[in-house]
Amino acid sequence: MQVEDRQSSGETLHWWQTRWFVALMVLAAIIPLLKPDIPPLVDLPGHMGRYRVQLDMDTVPWLRDWYNFQWSLIGNLGIDLLVVPLAPVFGLELAVKLIVISIPALTVLGLLWIAREVHGRIPPTALFALPLAYSFPFQFGFVNFALAMAIALNAFALWLRLARLGRLKLRAIIFLPLSVALWICHTFGWGVLGVLAFSAEMVRQHDAMTGRRVPGTLWQRVKRGHWVEAWFKAGLNCLPLAIPMVMMILWRSGEHVAGQTGDWFNWQAKVSWLTKVLADRWQAFDIAATAVLYLILFKGFRDPNVEYSRNLGLSALFLLAVFIVLPRIVFGSAYADMRLAPFMIAIAVIALRPKPGLSIRGASTLAVLGCAFFLVRMGAGTVSYWMFDQTYDRELKALDHVPIGARLVTFVGQRCGNRWFMTRLEHIPAIALERRLAYSNDQWSMAGAQLLTTKYLPAGKFSHDPSQIVTSIQCPREWWRPINRALARFPRNAYDYVWLVQPPAYDPKYNQGLVEVWRDGTSVLFKVDHSRPGIFVSDAEIHPKIIWRAPF
Repeated sequence: MQVEDRQSSGETLHWWQTRWFVALMVLAAIIPLLKPDIPPLVDLPGHMGRYRVQLDMDTVPWLRDWYNFQWSLIGNLGIDLLVVPLAPVFGLELAVKLIVISIPALTVLGLLWIAREVHGRIPPTALFALPLAYSFPFQFGFVNFALAMAIALNAFALWLRLARLGRLKLRAIIFLPLSVALWICHTFGWGVLGVLAFSAEMVRQHDAMTGRRVPGTLWQRVKRGHWVEAWFKAGLNCLPLAIPMVMMILWRSGEHVAGQTGDWFNWQAKVSWLTKVLADRWQAFDIAATAVLYLILFKGFRDPNVEYSRNLGLSALFLLAVFIVLPRIVFGSAYADMRLAPFMIAIAVIALRPKPGLSIRGASTLAVLGCAFFLVRMGAGTVSYWMFDQTYDRELKALDHVPIGARLVTFVGQRCGNRWFMTRLEHIPAIALERRLAYSNDQWSMAGAQLLTTKYLPAGKFSHDPSQIVTSIQCPREWWRPINRALARFPRNAYDYVWLVQPPAYDPKYNQGLVEVWRDGTSVLFKVDHSRPGIFVSDAEIHPKIIWRAPF
């Protein structure tokens, strides 16, 4: 593939194109995560509970009574594998923090490296894509996915570089094992790398057949010839990436693999994901930042001084097609299409570049604006994560009163509907498992999707996710229980302690047989008095009528 930059190789680099600037942007990307002891990502505490089980299963006998854990080759093992060598050195929490910190850093590095390989210089417009290192899927705590995507971006940059240098045999040798490792980290990263590599190969093969790239707009170039042959040759050159296809088939055809694929073409959800790519805490601020991204993309079509790279433009179109076709639920895992949205936008943004006619002053202005946009988002993210960390510290004081190995059931308050602001407390019960080796009823139990499943039969329907989520009323289309029903129905003989984390208001009569041990505001830890029975009520008596007023 020819470098699509018109600048001469001897031209002086501008400040935003230097290595020191790239290093500073990578360092800036980790600032929000420096303060929190536990990165405040929604699902991450739940994963940390699983890591504790996998590390201590052989030495803590009661864990074997509660959980099944069996190593198997699945496409979702990134951090699960990394904590094995790192946890004995750093401790589990610090090891996880160091790995998670590397994700936004690698994402920023990958985006800038791709831009450098395609354009020959980092265009100032590429800086606007950098805040997507903290995209909504990352905030949700899809850490294996996010790590795989960060690695995939850097792998794609390496793919482009080796093609530019004509080292195609070396590229095939490197990417044979690299594609397998990326699939093991998370299947999604491998799939996206395949889409990006294939689209880039199509452009490179087309250029090789036509002598060089044909001038004209992106749409005019796509219409011109040799694309069928380029498609075929691109597929052949991408064969080194195909080995995980066999692993994928073996994994998903196993006898114990659970989960359905469905909710196709949910346009309402897809539009929502496109507006929430930068969702964190402050809805108006996040939407305004997202609008900036779309304004920059629109600028590529309307501004005569800005154009799209044909290479990355085609990659963005391919990712858009995948986003449209991808269902919301894949093999039982929700939010499949949502995960792709921010990376699709990021590739489209770094596809932009100034045309030769744009003055240095104009390019510098774009670079300053892009850098300011990134730094403002990092500053806001730092404040947001500090606030989440304060909440974690306050709630986790309850664990000082939980004995090692306790049978703990936790109920975390939630409101109905998909809210912009997520408390990041949904899986905080797993920190009890991670720190106190206590039972945690928030673990996922989906055979084939995770290495861990629950087997604590006395807990019944209160043994795994989402039994930890409680609401004030019965939410439509949700498995969450109203808190009155949860407190009335959980099997008291199966548990020693009850931890309520920012619960909705409930009838205090359900505290019968529960002895308060610790309290902070509405959050409270109870010890179950097994000598005193709880209140039994029929379903007809449980009619939650209290509308929850959020305590945050």
